[in-house]
Amino acid sequence: MNEQGVDKSKRQFLTTALSVVGAVGTGYLAVPFLSQMRPSAKAMAAGAPVEVDISKIEPGQLIRAAWRGKPVWVLNRTPEVLATLVTLDAKLADPQSGASLQPETSKNTLRSIKPEIFVAVGLCTHLGCSPTFRPEIAPNDLGEDWKGGFFCPCHGSWFDLAGRVYRGVPAPTNLEVPPYRYVTDTLIIIGEEIEASKA
Repeated sequence: MNEQGVDKSKRQFLTTALSVVGAVGTGYLAVPFLSQMRPSAKAMAAGAPVEVDISKIEPGQLIRAAWRGKPVWVLNRTPEVLATLVTLDAKLADPQSGASLQPETSKNTLRSIKPEIFVAVGLCTHLGCSPTFRPEIAPNDLGEDWKGGFFCPCHGSWFDLAGRVYRGVPAPTNLEVPPYRYVTDTLIIIGEEIEASKA
């Protein structure tokens, strides 16, 4: 058949129709594949924000919660602890928390939105061990420089009661402060943050 006998409009229609059918078929194949990559409901719940009622935490008491599979500590600091924290800067590796993780609302000396309530991820920044809460001052095993805090027995890292790391220990940075916000004076949500200007 010669070129003059070919209907070019039919050829163009067939090419366009086959392209559309191919694109639709590719879409049908891609949808199940892409939906399979979505996280499961269990995985999404694991990263969901967590509510913590702080109404019953007594001064000096620490409670624990879980967020994203990590332990989170909520500590009610006493006025004596707050007074001690401001005297420790010379002993700390990062007293102003410039190299550490915390939300904008906690970028201050006490690393908290409200001075008395401290929230931190309870994992050492060295190798991810969980430090112990040691609020007592100068116990026999830690020496006279200890003013209360978190002690990681695995490799000997010290953190004060604002989660700031001492100089000369294996942990490189302060404890992480997760994003959190107050819903009321007695209820916080860990995993959500408000802007620093609204805190």
